Amino acid sequence: MSVGETGSKSSWFQRFLLPGFALKAVIIGGGYATGRELAEYFVPSGPWGGLSAMLLATLIWSVVAALTFALARRMRAYDYRSFFEGLLGPAWIAFEVAYLIFVVLILAVFGAAAGAIGAATFGWPELAGSVLLALAILGFTAFGTALVETLFKYASMLIYAVYALFLVFALASFGGLIASGFANAPPPSGNWVAGGITYASYNIVGAVVILPVLRHLTSQRDAVVAGLIAGPLTMLPAILFFVAMMAFYPAIGGETLPSDFLLRQMAVPGFHVLFQLMIFAALLESGVGAIHAINERVSGVVEARGRPPLGTGARAAIGGAVLVGCMFVAARVGLVDLIASGYRFLAWLFLTVFLLPLVTIGTWRLLRPAPAPHMEALP
Repeated sequence: MSVGETGSKSSWFQRFLLPGFALKAVIIGGGYATGRELAEYFVPSGPWGGLSAMLLATLIWSVVAALTFALARRMRAYDYRSFFEGLLGPAWIAFEVAYLIFVVLILAVFGAAAGAIGAATFGWPELAGSVLLALAILGFTAFGTALVETLFKYASMLIYAVYALFLVFALASFGGLIASGFANAPPPSGNWVAGGITYASYNIVGAVVILPVLRHLTSQRDAVVAGLIAGPLTMLPAILFFVAMMAFYPAIGGETLPSDFLLRQMAVPGFHVLFQLMIFAALLESGVGAIHAINERVSGVVEARGRPPLGTGARAAIGGAVLVGCMFVAARVGLVDLIASGYRFLAWLFLTVFLLPLVTIGTWRLLRPAPAPHMEALP
């Protein structure tokens, strides 16, 4: 055990695994958990091309997360506003605008997915699932970082366990189709490189969203190791899901909810409901991560002005205002259209305002010697 930035003892889990769990929490969301994003960006390249694209995205996530975590710790910047003030100077507002667009889009996707899950699983009106998700997000974000970290930990355990069961049941139900899908597939085909880069680019903003959990890091080595581990931790459930999807390639690419399609083919009593509850947990932790980042950004400004950090009421009010607008977008635009068009736009946006400055300006700052501690002049 060692002493972290928070001033309290930081465990091995908090230093090395929590950042990866938090990154997975932000990224997994509606399209990843339902399989719709996998169908959009990886299925068109076929079994081997899709896996190659996923491994490329994993590598990008690991490298960018390691750079982001190390730079954040060097600058002592644990909310996205402080981070981009240090990275971009006066141009930090460009990321603020891009992030708000990102939050509106992803929360609309989450709302649409929650509504679809409630309708498909329980026969609810679509609005009911969206409202339930919004209330759950508010419940967790209102009480600050400690409760958010607890959610990331236990929801991650549930998600990894359910995805492992998902692959086991898939192999038992249609394992022969999966094997033949890969055996008969040609080498990586299609523009798999573009798919991997696009998927990595709009999602890697999660490395900045989760900055509040980096306070447990105790050294630059912690930051780099946690970042490198974060990529595989984030992509593992997606790879398990994609392997199962290849039993029905290429038709699976046209399914709005590939997860629901595969669950019907398995026909395992009770597992369909468990899987849909897991997806709801994934939507919840992704939504919580996005709203919590906004709360921490506002709280950082408030504290810098010598006032107390945001309380429960203020956090709930900010989250509620953001969520109401996003749910209106979800009601007007479908899940497939949101993922297909909006996410490609976000990829270019974050390449410009985050990835390019990070790998150029950020790397240069990391390679410079750390500034010496300020010494008072002797009398």
